[in-house]
Amino acid sequence: MDSGQPQRITKDGIHLHAPEDFAGMHKAGRLAATILDRVAPEVVPGQTTGKLDQLIQGMVEEAGATSATIGYRGYQHASCISLNHVVCHGIPGAPIPPSKYEKRPRGNDMLVDGDILNIDVTVVVDGWFGDTSRMFVAGTPKPFAQRLIQVTHDALMIGIEAVRPGNTFGDIGAAIQSFAEGQRMSVVRDFCGHGLGRVFHAPPNVLHYGRAGTGPMLEEGMFFTIEPMLNLGRPETKVLADDWTAITRDKALSAQFEHSVGVTADGVDIFTLSPAGKFHPT
Repeated sequence: MDSGQPQRITKDGIHLHAPEDFAGMHKAGRLAATILDRVAPEVVPGQTTGKLDQLIQGMVEEAGATSATIGYRGYQHASCISLNHVVCHGIPGAPIPPSKYEKRPRGNDMLVDGDILNIDVTVVVDGWFGDTSRMFVAGTPKPFAQRLIQVTHDALMIGIEAVRPGNTFGDIGAAIQSFAEGQRMSVVRDFCGHGLGRVFHAPPNVLHYGRAGTGPMLEEGMFFTIEPMLNLGRPETKVLADDWTAITRDKALSAQFEHSVGVTADGVDIFTLSPAGKFHPT
């Protein structure tokens, strides 16, 4: 239900939500996180990305919710599944392009041992959008891939620690960038987090790099995603001919974690925590 309170918008166009709006975001976020918990046992060598998406779509429908991505700008899937050097927006069921680290049969979407993949799900529950993604591993990851996953997870949590009233969005980006580059990994510049709530995408753009003290100030009631993408190689990306799939230009591995959060009076509320404690694959 709507809060009944007049809408408040900052000078930067960022919506400030009422305290009672947090409950709607928790409900949507919990469903998105639960779906990723449930699909985790299915991420194994021999599984296909198309089948994973079918399972996810079935879970969304079973919950009586709506997929935010089906029909969004022509997209026809309930998830994005991005493997190895695919940075984001990987299309389930599409042939998986080989990275510089492995060879696979061309023309199929089957997972092989050692694949790392990000699964991104957004659901709509009672008009509220729950958006989250996390990394999964098919089989046993190579040590450098496992380290990339760990550093990316830690970068997200470090960014979230910077969320509190009085800080700025630049503080979030600076915290992520400083940590990631200190681990000799690069931060993707071409994609960012975003505001959300009763809409899928809204101001602000949440950059995962930047200078502390810059950008809009964080205020209670702001809802947005933080979703850093880190690469083992250089940060540059390119989008393939399908107009969705973004890969690293140097074909080095990429990883991403995403939470939806809200700014509280004294800190941050994470809407998409894993009910089963499975947000990190290890």
